[in-house]
Amino acid sequence: MTLLRLGIGALLSLCMAAASGAASPPALASAPVGSELEAMSRALQRAHAAVVGVRALAVENARSNAVLGRTREGSGVVIGNDGLVLTIGYLILEADQVQLELDDDRIVPARVLAYDVATGFGLLQALTPLRLAAVPLGSAATMAPKEPLMIASGGEDGAVSVARLVSRRAFVGYWEYRIDGALFTSPPRTDHSGAGLFNSHGELMGIGSLYVADTLGTVDGPRIPGNMFVPVDLLKPVLDELRRDGRSRASHRAWIGINAIELEGQVRVLRVNDDSPADAAGVQPGDSIVSIDGTAIAALDALWQSLWSGGAPEREVTLEIRRGAEMKTLKVQTVDRMQTLRRAEGI
Repeated sequence: MTLLRLGIGALLSLCMAAASGAASPPALASAPVGSELEAMSRALQRAHAAVVGVRALAVENARSNAVLGRTREGSGVVIGNDGLVLTIGYLILEADQVQLELDDDRIVPARVLAYDVATGFGLLQALTPLRLAAVPLGSAATMAPKEPLMIASGGEDGAVSVARLVSRRAFVGYWEYRIDGALFTSPPRTDHSGAGLFNSHGELMGIGSLYVADTLGTVDGPRIPGNMFVPVDLLKPVLDELRRDGRSRASHRAWIGINAIELEGQVRVLRVNDDSPADAAGVQPGDSIVSIDGTAIAALDALWQSLWSGGAPEREVTLEIRRGAEMKTLKVQTVDRMQTLRRAEGI
């Protein structure tokens, strides 16, 4: 609790300094005093109370266990008064059992309600009452540069700290993942998985996904380490769909099963998943992808977007690759990513 008081106290102090001109977010015209500070403090306390620990055990033969491990721990945020919890999807990917850890030492069972490939979000439904108030969802569009923010994690080692927004931009992941408007904050937290990012009014702005070495994303600028948060703006348009179907329509998209990076103006394969379409087609680590279906590829962003927008999730695509000094043409039979995920028996 000491860390909680320090974190919220520091955030309130930063808000006052910013509003008085020290680090001026334009949204705050005058320093909050008296009742305004009390309201902020209550909102932040409620926000922290809504952050819970998440413990998940994946099915024994899950493909994701090779990278994520079978046992996973992180956080989630209560966004519905019916026990709906928002977390980062990889924590509950192919999960067999999920438990929520509350501040009063209660352990509450939960079921996976949704896993969304397109956004990276996961939804959990508590199976017994949480007795926790839901937090309101904010919007990254209202965030000001260098606005002070609160990061809160849950579970036994849950903590809060103050961070600032460094940049907001598209994020392209090496594992066939891309989102618009990702939030990059600093300083970094190691307990970022599923952590909540809140503004000074206790509104949820994003869910923690990654540690990143460079939050600015510039070629020649300084490298500022921090975290990437998936913005809740991506959740709002698909929330009803996720609750109803367990995924968004955009999650039904082509998957070939590679990890790749941009290197010296080329897209190079780092890893090929066992028994994946790329594996079956003969793609190898070290290959450089030159084109897909005749479209030249020089950036990872272009590769993923061409793969997803080129037709049905299950189809044949043509990859032209460079392997050493040799050029090769490979036919890859893509699959629907959602159909590759294993589920617990009975789900």
